[in-house]
Amino acid sequence: MSFTVAIVGRPNVGKSTFFNRLLEQRKAIVDDISGVTRDRQYGIADWNGKTFNVVDTGGFVPQSEDIFEREIKKQVLIAVEEANAIIFLVDVSTGITDLDEAMADLLRRSSKPVFLTINKVDNSERLLEASEFYSLGFDHIFFISAMSGSGTGELLDALTELITEKTDFDTEEIKLPKFAIIGQPNTGKSSLLNALTGQERSIVSEIAGTTRDTIHTHYKLFHKNFILIDTAGIRRKAKVHEDLEFYSVIRAINAMDEADICLLLLDAEKGITAQDLNIFSLAVKKGKGIVVLVNKWDLIKKETNTLKEYEKELKQRLAPFTDVPLLFISATEKLRIFKVIETALEVYENRQRRITTSQLNEVMLKAIESHHAPVVRGNSIKIKYVSQLPTAVPSFAFFCNFPDDIKQPYKNYLENQLRENFKFTGVPVRLFFRKK
Repeated sequence: MSFTVAIVGRPNVGKSTFFNRLLEQRKAIVDDISGVTRDRQYGIADWNGKTFNVVDTGGFVPQSEDIFEREIKKQVLIAVEEANAIIFLVDVSTGITDLDEAMADLLRRSSKPVFLTINKVDNSERLLEASEFYSLGFDHIFFISAMSGSGTGELLDALTELITEKTDFDTEEIKLPKFAIIGQPNTGKSSLLNALTGQERSIVSEIAGTTRDTIHTHYKLFHKNFILIDTAGIRRKAKVHEDLEFYSVIRAINAMDEADICLLLLDAEKGITAQDLNIFSLAVKKGKGIVVLVNKWDLIKKETNTLKEYEKELKQRLAPFTDVPLLFISATEKLRIFKVIETALEVYENRQRRITTSQLNEVMLKAIESHHAPVVRGNSIKIKYVSQLPTAVPSFAFFCNFPDDIKQPYKNYLENQLRENFKFTGVPVRLFFRKK
């Protein structure tokens, strides 16, 4: 199930500190997305075995007298509409401000669960001062210190109680591969969907998704059968470009959670942006299969090595995960669009691939023998056995005498050997080292 938590609040209440605190539970990556006036951050948090998306809406830069209407309201409305739960962060050291009151008024009208979180409560005196925030009228109130982490456990316990494993799909639909078309506005997501389904009238059914306005289209044509999750229907609630991007990223993250394979659509003229890289890295973190589609390739002026140079630059930006299919397409001209389906299905098969233990050991132990792990503190590391784990994401356990001493370069070598000998193109591979 896709579950998204948005952190809202005025500037300087400690949102970024709290955001980092949440992500440190899993030591997840934190990527910045440069906005027009501020940075957006997106990440994955893990608590008691439950995983959820975290969106930090950031503060605002006051540039007009109507600060609340122009800045906060747009961000909060987007967060309230798209997130499953809201963390409303305030600062005990300044007490209740006008901006806090205005935001509280907005949040009280929402049907989403709001967790009023009073930050910087790091002693008994401040705990007493924090009692004034009860006047804001929220049921869920928590006192924390984002800096030290005190009180965050109780908040996360309450938050994760909302996360269930239910899904709205029938069991028959669950078995079908699910492909999510994701990308920035105006990259051609709608054009691609129409090119794949529109002319042939191949829409069999539309399934109500867990995210509003996300359309699930059952594609059943040319002996191909799968679900397309389309995130193209983004309503322009604000004219400001950064807010439209913010809105689309939350949609993409939610669609990503449901999908097996993510079709990341790029604009050939604009290239890959920080936002695209952030979505790509989140998809990798979530263990989704990925196909990168460079759309509007027909508009690019071509020379002898244009495609090779473009592909090389793109892979440099995507590094270290470069074993990803890159397709240069044109949705309007229907250039290589059916190759998209074939490639996505191949990546889906790669993600489902199971290697027998005997075959795995025969190949990998030979690779280990030809290139041993470096000696650590005088200890010779010996990997004796390899096994694939029964997980949705291809994961492999290496049993050895000193699992904690295997460094990242050697892990990269082992992953490369797996990719060279067994087809895992477009799929993140996870390696675990255990004591034998």
